[in-house]
Parts: sequence; C-alpha cells; structure tokens
Amino acid sequence: ERNHRRRQQQQQQQQDWSNSQQGQHSIKHKKRSKSPTTNFANTQPTTSLQRPILTPPPHIHTHNHTTMSTEEEPKPAATEKPAGGSDEPKEDESTAQFEPVVKLEEVDVKSGEEDEEVVYGIRSKLFIFGETLLDVGTGNKSWKERGIGEAKILRHKEHQRLRLLMRQEKTMKVIANHALDPRIKLEPNVGSDRSWVWSAFDFAEGELSETVFALRFADSEIARTFKKHFEEAQAEMEKLLAGEDKPGEDGGKAADEAAEALAGLSTKDEEKAQ
Repeated sequence: ERNHRRRQQQQQQQQDWSNSQQGQHSIKHKKRSKSPTTNFANTQPTTSLQRPILTPPPHIHTHNHTTMSTEEEPKPAATEKPAGGSDEPKEDESTAQFEPVVKLEEVDVKSGEEDEEVVYGIRSKLFIFGETLLDVGTGNKSWKERGIGEAKILRHKEHQRLRLLMRQEKTMKVIANHALDPRIKLEPNVGSDRSWVWSAFDFAEGELSETVFALRFADSEIARTFKKHFEEAQAEMEKLLAGEDKPGEDGGKAADEAAEALAGLSTKDEEKAQ
C-alpha cells in the first residue's frame, strides 16, 4: 500500500508539473502574439542549415501581396529629347564687324610671261644631274628630282624669240628656264623611251649655269610629241638668229642711204649756223 501511494503521489506530481509547464507555455505564446514585432530571443535555436520559421504579425495582411525590393522599385521615366535638337540653349550668332588695323592693297603680280604666248605645254617631271647637298665639293653627281609641272615653249610677241620655261606645281617656283638654242640635242634616256636628256645654260636660279636636264613624260607618245615641238621651235629660233646676223636682202644698201641722209642733214645745219 505504501508503494502504491508513493506511485500515485509521483504520478500526481508529474501531472501537476506538466500542467504548470503547459500553462507557462500558453502564456508566453499569448504575449508573443500580442507584440507588434517579432522577438527573436524567444525563437527556438536552429541548426546552421535551417532557418527559423517566423510567422508574420497579425496586423500585416499576407493575402495577394508581394513585397517589392528596393531594386524593383519603379524608376521615374526619363524625359525624351526632341528629335534633331538638344537641351542646350542656342547661342546667338555675333553680327559684329571688325575692320582691319592695316589695310593691304591688291598688287598685280607679274610672272614675266605677260608678253609671251604658249606654243606648246605638257605636264612632266624634271630631273637634273648634279651634286646633292651632302656631296657638294666632292664631285659625286647623281640624278635628283627638281619638281613636277608644265613644261612650256614660249614665244615672245615682240622679238619672236623662244624659250623653255617650267614651274613647279603649287609653289610656282621656276625650275627650268633657258633659250631654245639650235645647238641643243635631245637624246633618249638609257632604258626609257619616255624621257629625254639634254644640256643647256639654265637661268632658273638667277644666274647662267650649264645644267644637264632629264624630262620624263607619262608615255612614249607624249615624249615623241614634245620632241617634235621642241625641234620645230629650235628651227624657228635658228632662222631668227640667222636673220639678225645678215645685213638684209639688199646687202645693207638701205642702211647706208639712211646714214648718208643723216650726215647731210647735220652738215646743212652747220652751214646755217655759220
């Protein structure tokens, strides 16, 4: 009987203890449900692989609502720029006028070809045979390019003499300037049928100097045409020089008569003075 009573007392104590634990648990649960925020201190410990399941507070409605992160918040629509325009204000164009401090007058630049007519002209490249700047005084000579331009045969309108003139393109610098002496002979350049070589007294640098030229053309046909006009001008120049050396068709008779007439006039004036 004693043992039976002891068992009953132990069972009663265990039941009272469990009831008291259940009561405390229910009180804590009520307190937790009343608080607006979640108390993480009362949550049961979880392992590192599991997260505690938290129930939302009763005042937050969860039906058909999705929370939106800060990244998903709608951004304000960018204002569209008008087509073909800019937001920058347009600058007003200046209408101010400034007069130059120094006024320069137009000057007529004479090329020296005003009294001449072009007999023939063709675009070509000119070379000269001589010493380079590095070989001055050494005697070493080689072909060097002088420039590209139009090689022209000019005839003077007054005394009908002919010369060869060539200016460099763009700069218009004179790179060849010599009379068409009948003694000049055009010779073909070695290994080329579109180039001619000759020697003449050139005046391009402002003083006479014997220079060896080589003129190269686009093709052999143009080279032959240049030679034809060059030799025709030489023949014309030869006739002109021969006419200046001869006394004339009458053998100088007209010149002698004019000299006698001048002498007679001078003697008559002297007689009147006496």
